[in-house]
Amino acid sequence: MALKVKKVLISQPAPTTEKSPYYDIAEKYHMQLDFRPFIRVEGLDAKEFRQQRINIQDYTAVVFTAKTAIDHFFALCEEFRITMPETMKYFCISEAVALYLQKYIVYRKRKIFFSTTGKMDGLSTALAKHNKEKFIVPVSDVHTEDLTAVLDEKKINYTKAIMYRTVSNNITEEEILSYDMLVFFSPSGIVSLFKNAPHFKQDERAIGCFGASTAKAVRDAGLRLDCEAPLPGVPSMTAALESFIKENHKAK
Repeated sequence: MALKVKKVLISQPAPTTEKSPYYDIAEKYHMQLDFRPFIRVEGLDAKEFRQQRINIQDYTAVVFTAKTAIDHFFALCEEFRITMPETMKYFCISEAVALYLQKYIVYRKRKIFFSTTGKMDGLSTALAKHNKEKFIVPVSDVHTEDLTAVLDEKKINYTKAIMYRTVSNNITEEEILSYDMLVFFSPSGIVSLFKNAPHFKQDERAIGCFGASTAKAVRDAGLRLDCEAPLPGVPSMTAALESFIKENHKAK
């Protein structure tokens, strides 16, 4: 790398705590780290949701794969003035997602199941046991099919309901080009990069990313990936970033 990295754009919201390793890296290497999400999630309103001809009240169980899905599901319920019956069954991808339900329902009185693996396959047993239920699965407009592979395998009667979408945040090409390094966390971040900077040329600019699907999107876009996590020995984005910056600054 010929370019010494002094200014980095992290395409995520800023950490909620002062104790983030990102701030430690910025201080240690005398760098500017800016947090600017390239994308944001917005919910569909009742009018848009109606076009899918799905009636939430027809279902007896719901599968939640993220906290975002919970927020948008209950937002639509509120808009339609639907109160969840006590008999509703909730299947969640992790315990953290299940506990998040407390924001909207009385937790201890409800039938709630969660995966201990943080993946859908961890719900297999619970799904098989309750395969007579009619499931609704709130999803984003962009989602992977492996989400529903377990449901298909268990021959579950389910309907995918698009309840929220990913949209690009506006950030000018000029702003993007003022950074020595860009860090991405999802394939939609790469889509947003080219939407905001159609003539983007990487040149000596470094690109970092988190997750295999993001890495694939970076390479598919013909970009050079300089810093990647998780990899053996670098479990987090901050670990990968620090090791990259250390080498980068040493090279000068």
